[in-house]
Amino acid sequence: MDDDSRVARWQQRTELPLALASLAFLASYAVRVLAPGLHDAWQDLCLAVLLTSWALFAVDYAVSWRLSGQRLRFVRTHWLDTVVLLLPLLRPLRIVRVYEAVQRRHGRPRLALHARVIAYSGLATVLLGFAGALAVYQQERGAPGASMRTFGDAVWWTCATLTTVGYGDITPVTGLGRLIAVGMMAIGLALLGAVTGTFASWLLQVFAREDDKRPPGS
Repeated sequence: MDDDSRVARWQQRTELPLALASLAFLASYAVRVLAPGLHDAWQDLCLAVLLTSWALFAVDYAVSWRLSGQRLRFVRTHWLDTVVLLLPLLRPLRIVRVYEAVQRRHGRPRLALHARVIAYSGLATVLLGFAGALAVYQQERGAPGASMRTFGDAVWWTCATLTTVGYGDITPVTGLGRLIAVGMMAIGLALLGAVTGTFASWLLQVFAREDDKRPPGS
């Protein structure tokens, strides 16, 4: 059995557990951010879930890297796993991979390419938007001169940022909050470009098929 087959089998076995770990991570982080007044025992439990989730991803990455035998090339070819390991709030993106695996359960995707791109982009936008709203709200709440006073403000800011509208009524004032804003703007541009390009490509294909069906000289 070659290295790629071993890595594929390992990732197939761990996909669902890691997806559940991603959801547990996001839920625990949300509780710590949105309910800071909880009893210390619950806060400690959420922190333990966060650290356990990170440890699971670290173990998965180490095992996959070991099985691949690719060394540094593994980092380049498995960039999503690398980014997820380094940036914890991106871990919910694992859910997108599970969705893709379900689509391919019968050997081929159930949705067309254009529909898959739009579905994956939409799911990624929701997950990253929620995680980004939590992160920026954690940094901005209580900061001197902050205009982001509630989590609702953070959600509104996230929607405006991801859609590249940027009303400017709510803006981060902390250094880390602005860094998160830069990341959200980059993600918004990438996802919007993916959806727009896919939709335009689909329209071109539809029009091309209609032209092919027309009788000559019509």
